[in-house]
Amino acid sequence: MSKRVLILSTSPRRNSNSDALAEAFAAGAREAGHTVEKISLIGKQIGFCQGCLACQTTGRCVIHDDADRIVQQQMLHAEVLVFATPIYYYEMSGQMKTLLDRSNPLYGADYAFREVYLLATAAEDGEDVWRRAASGLEGWVACFERARLAGVVFGGGVTEAGAIRGNAALDRAFEAGRNL
Repeated sequence: MSKRVLILSTSPRRNSNSDALAEAFAAGAREAGHTVEKISLIGKQIGFCQGCLACQTTGRCVIHDDADRIVQQQMLHAEVLVFATPIYYYEMSGQMKTLLDRSNPLYGADYAFREVYLLATAAEDGEDVWRRAASGLEGWVACFERARLAGVVFGGGVTEAGAIRGNAALDRAFEAGRNL
Protein backbone atom coordinates (compact mmCIF):
# COMPACT_ATOMS: atom_id res chain seq x y z
CA MET A 1 0.00 0.00 0.00
CA SER A 2 1.49 3.29 -1.13
CA LYS A 3 2.04 5.95 1.53
CA ARG A 4 2.43 9.73 1.27
CA VAL A 5 5.92 10.48 2.63
CA LEU A 6 7.08 13.99 3.53
CA ILE A 7 10.79 14.49 4.11
CA LEU A 8 11.81 17.73 5.81
CA SER A 9 15.49 18.49 5.32
CA THR A 10 16.37 21.02 8.00
CA SER A 11 20.06 21.68 7.42
CA PRO A 12 20.96 25.28 6.57
CA ARG A 13 23.83 24.04 4.36
CA ARG A 14 23.44 23.14 0.69
CA ASN A 15 24.54 19.60 -0.24
CA SER A 16 24.61 18.72 3.44
CA ASN A 17 25.28 15.27 4.80
CA SER A 18 21.85 15.08 6.43
CA ASP A 19 20.25 16.03 3.11
CA ALA A 20 22.15 13.14 1.50
CA LEU A 21 20.48 10.82 4.04
CA ALA A 22 17.15 12.40 3.09
CA GLU A 23 17.82 11.70 -0.59
CA ALA A 24 18.74 8.09 0.16
CA PHE A 25 15.57 7.58 2.23
CA ALA A 26 13.52 9.16 -0.58
CA ALA A 27 15.09 6.86 -3.17
CA GLY A 28 14.26 3.79 -1.10
CA ALA A 29 10.69 4.94 -0.50
CA ARG A 30 10.14 5.70 -4.18
CA GLU A 31 11.56 2.30 -5.15
CA ALA A 32 8.98 0.73 -2.83
CA GLY A 33 6.20 2.63 -4.62
CA HIS A 34 5.52 5.39 -2.11
CA THR A 35 4.77 9.00 -3.04
CA VAL A 36 7.61 11.18 -1.74
CA GLU A 37 7.88 14.93 -1.33
CA LYS A 38 11.08 16.45 0.05
CA ILE A 39 11.19 20.00 1.33
CA SER A 40 14.42 21.75 2.22
CA LEU A 41 14.18 24.58 4.73
CA ILE A 42 17.00 26.45 2.98
CA GLY A 43 15.69 29.86 1.99
CA LYS A 44 12.38 29.40 3.81
CA GLN A 45 11.04 32.13 6.07
CA ILE A 46 10.11 30.50 9.37
CA GLY A 47 9.37 32.70 12.36
CA PHE A 48 9.42 31.58 15.96
CA CYS A 49 6.25 30.37 17.64
CA GLN A 50 4.73 33.21 19.68
CA GLY A 51 3.11 30.89 22.19
CA CYS A 52 -0.24 32.62 21.76
CA LEU A 53 -2.08 29.28 21.30
CA ALA A 54 -4.53 30.91 18.86
CA CYS A 55 -3.90 27.92 16.59
CA GLN A 56 -5.64 25.68 19.11
CA THR A 57 -8.87 27.57 18.42
CA THR A 58 -8.45 28.46 14.74
CA GLY A 59 -6.39 25.49 13.51
CA ARG A 60 -3.97 27.92 11.84
CA CYS A 61 -0.94 29.82 13.00
CA VAL A 62 -1.25 33.61 13.24
CA ILE A 63 2.12 33.86 11.47
CA HIS A 64 1.63 33.35 7.73
CA ASP A 65 5.03 32.30 6.46
CA ASP A 66 6.64 29.19 4.97
CA ALA A 67 6.18 27.18 8.19
CA ASP A 68 2.44 27.83 8.14
CA ARG A 69 2.23 26.58 4.54
CA ILE A 70 4.38 23.50 5.26
CA VAL A 71 2.31 22.57 8.33
CA GLN A 72 -1.09 23.17 6.72
CA GLN A 73 -0.41 21.82 3.24
CA GLN A 74 2.19 19.08 3.67
CA MET A 75 2.63 17.89 7.27
CA LEU A 76 -1.09 17.60 7.95
CA HIS A 77 -1.66 15.24 5.01
CA ALA A 78 1.54 13.15 5.02
CA GLU A 79 1.25 9.60 6.32
CA VAL A 80 4.97 9.40 7.08
CA LEU A 81 7.08 12.32 8.34
CA VAL A 82 10.85 12.20 8.01
CA PHE A 83 13.07 14.83 9.62
CA ALA A 84 16.67 15.13 8.44
CA THR A 85 18.98 17.22 10.60
CA PRO A 86 22.60 17.85 11.37
CA ILE A 87 23.48 17.43 15.03
CA TYR A 88 24.66 20.67 16.62
CA TYR A 89 25.94 20.43 20.19
CA TYR A 90 24.27 17.00 20.57
CA GLU A 91 20.86 18.31 19.53
CA MET A 92 18.71 18.84 16.43
CA SER A 93 19.25 21.96 14.33
CA GLY A 94 17.50 25.13 15.39
CA GLN A 95 15.63 25.14 12.09
CA MET A 96 14.13 21.76 12.89
CA LYS A 97 13.17 22.75 16.43
CA THR A 98 11.55 25.96 15.19
CA LEU A 99 9.50 24.00 12.63
CA LEU A 100 8.40 21.51 15.30
CA ASP A 101 7.29 24.39 17.52
CA ARG A 102 5.37 25.95 14.64
CA SER A 103 3.52 22.70 13.97
CA ASN A 104 1.35 23.30 17.04
CA PRO A 105 -1.78 23.68 14.83
CA LEU A 106 -1.51 19.94 14.15
CA TYR A 107 -2.19 19.21 17.81
CA GLY A 108 -5.89 18.35 17.89
CA ALA A 109 -6.14 18.29 14.08
CA ASP A 110 -7.02 15.21 12.05
CA TYR A 111 -3.39 14.68 11.01
CA ALA A 112 -2.55 11.71 8.76
CA PHE A 113 0.95 10.79 9.95
CA ARG A 114 1.47 7.64 11.95
CA GLU A 115 5.19 7.05 11.43
CA VAL A 116 7.96 9.55 12.11
CA TYR A 117 11.64 9.03 11.26
CA LEU A 118 14.78 10.90 12.22
CA LEU A 119 17.80 11.06 9.92
CA ALA A 120 20.79 12.70 11.57
CA THR A 121 24.46 13.37 10.86
CA ALA A 122 27.27 14.75 12.97
CA ALA A 123 30.98 15.39 12.98
CA GLU A 124 31.32 13.14 16.01
CA ASP A 125 30.83 9.41 15.56
CA GLY A 126 29.92 8.37 19.10
CA GLU A 127 27.27 5.79 19.81
CA ASP A 128 25.02 8.26 21.67
CA VAL A 129 25.56 11.44 19.61
CA TRP A 130 22.06 11.35 18.12
CA ARG A 131 20.14 10.42 21.28
CA ARG A 132 19.29 13.94 22.49
CA ALA A 133 17.96 14.91 19.06
CA ALA A 134 15.87 11.74 19.03
CA SER A 135 14.66 12.48 22.55
CA GLY A 136 13.55 15.95 21.48
CA LEU A 137 11.67 14.52 18.51
CA GLU A 138 10.14 11.81 20.74
CA GLY A 139 8.80 14.59 22.97
CA TRP A 140 7.09 16.13 19.94
CA VAL A 141 5.77 12.75 18.73
CA ALA A 142 4.37 12.01 22.20
CA CYS A 143 1.92 14.89 21.67
CA PHE A 144 0.38 12.99 18.73
CA GLU A 145 -1.18 9.84 20.16
CA ARG A 146 -1.68 8.15 16.78
CA ALA A 147 2.00 8.61 15.80
CA ARG A 148 5.23 6.93 16.82
CA LEU A 149 8.93 7.40 16.26
CA ALA A 150 9.42 4.51 13.83
CA GLY A 151 13.17 4.74 13.32
CA VAL A 152 16.43 6.65 13.49
CA VAL A 153 19.30 6.58 11.01
CA PHE A 154 22.54 8.19 12.15
CA GLY A 155 25.66 8.91 10.13
CA GLY A 156 28.57 10.08 12.24
CA GLY A 157 32.09 11.15 11.48
CA VAL A 158 31.03 13.55 8.71
CA THR A 159 31.90 17.22 8.79
CA GLU A 160 32.37 18.79 5.35
CA ALA A 161 29.47 18.80 2.91
CA GLY A 162 29.56 15.54 0.97
CA ALA A 163 31.72 13.72 3.51
CA ILE A 164 28.97 11.14 3.95
CA ARG A 165 29.70 9.57 0.55
CA GLY A 166 30.49 5.91 1.15
CA ASN A 167 29.12 5.97 4.72
CA ALA A 168 26.98 2.93 5.62
CA ALA A 169 24.30 5.31 6.93
CA LEU A 170 23.29 6.03 3.33
CA ASP A 171 22.47 2.35 2.83
CA ARG A 172 20.56 2.26 6.13
CA ALA A 173 18.54 5.34 5.10
CA PHE A 174 17.73 3.77 1.72
CA GLU A 175 16.60 0.56 3.42
CA ALA A 176 14.49 2.46 5.96
CA GLY A 177 12.70 4.20 3.08
CA ARG A 178 12.26 0.99 1.14
CA ASN A 179 10.87 -0.84 4.18
CA LEU A 180 8.10 1.64 5.02
